[in-house]
Amino acid sequence: MRDVAALARVSLKTVSRVVNGATTVDAELADRVRRAVAQLNYRHNMTASNLRRGDRRSFMIGLMLEDVSNPYSASIYRAVEDVARERGVGLLAGSLGEDPVRERELTATLVARRVDGLIIVPAGHDHSYLRTEQEMGTAFVFVDRPPALLPADSVMADNREGAIAAVRHLIGYGHRRIAFLGDLSRIPTCQDRYAGYRDALREAGLTEDLRIVRFGLHTASAAEAVAVELLTGPEPPSALFSGQNLITLGTVRALRAYGAQHRTALVGFDDMPLADLLDPPVTVVAQDVAAIGTLAAQILFRRIDGDTSEVQSHIVLTRLIQRGSGEIPPPSYS
Repeated sequence: MRDVAALARVSLKTVSRVVNGATTVDAELADRVRRAVAQLNYRHNMTASNLRRGDRRSFMIGLMLEDVSNPYSASIYRAVEDVARERGVGLLAGSLGEDPVRERELTATLVARRVDGLIIVPAGHDHSYLRTEQEMGTAFVFVDRPPALLPADSVMADNREGAIAAVRHLIGYGHRRIAFLGDLSRIPTCQDRYAGYRDALREAGLTEDLRIVRFGLHTASAAEAVAVELLTGPEPPSALFSGQNLITLGTVRALRAYGAQHRTALVGFDDMPLADLLDPPVTVVAQDVAAIGTLAAQILFRRIDGDTSEVQSHIVLTRLIQRGSGEIPPPSYS
């Protein structure tokens, strides 16, 4: 920094203010500093700066996702990254794969790097292990699922109402035999979507048939196998409600493999890439994933900045997007 100051003919304090993002430096002086930085190939040492700071901030946050390769997780990542970038904060991210042990391991790794806060799509069902870190000043926000045994903010989609809207839609087109294809039954989002499915059936005076309710479909291939089983059974459903995007993908493959895509209705929870280009295009209950990620990051930074208000559970509304697959009427015999 002294070399930069000498070359730019400014004080060391001015260099420090420019490289730390201060906006009150005279434009001409700031430009001289930036030219000197480029000429000398100077790289600001954030670790050294943080050691000198009194607030012990690292200007890094962590993001723990179910699977960074999943479109939902990738969209959350991008939204959080955009907010962090505006703040000049770095982002460390990793996948949990629905493994509570991995959740604890990754948390320990990120906390050891002194991140200022964590945004978590949780895999575990007991987050009391985070209490000590929370009391020491680390901020936590949970996404997609609420925390368990820990007072912390959360941001989630309206899963139950979204599922109700999906099944109501199918019932409105005349379907009475509607299958539910769900994720791991221990996941709160799966539980909420299944509850919405049942609510809509009861509302219409329909009896749930457990023979066409399936759980544990955490991959597209698992969903495809179960969808094939249902479609080729003695009493196939006239419509399918898929509980998440990978399940929808596997279900679409099964429908196409058996040439049933134009006679069996499908509504999926979560949008997915190219859903509008399939034949027929897939009707979905879409989460506003960008809004969820952005809100989670904004809440996290408010907590990092010292907000001590009561924790809240924030619900982001879903919307039904009608594209064609959910508007297929049942065959006359259903």
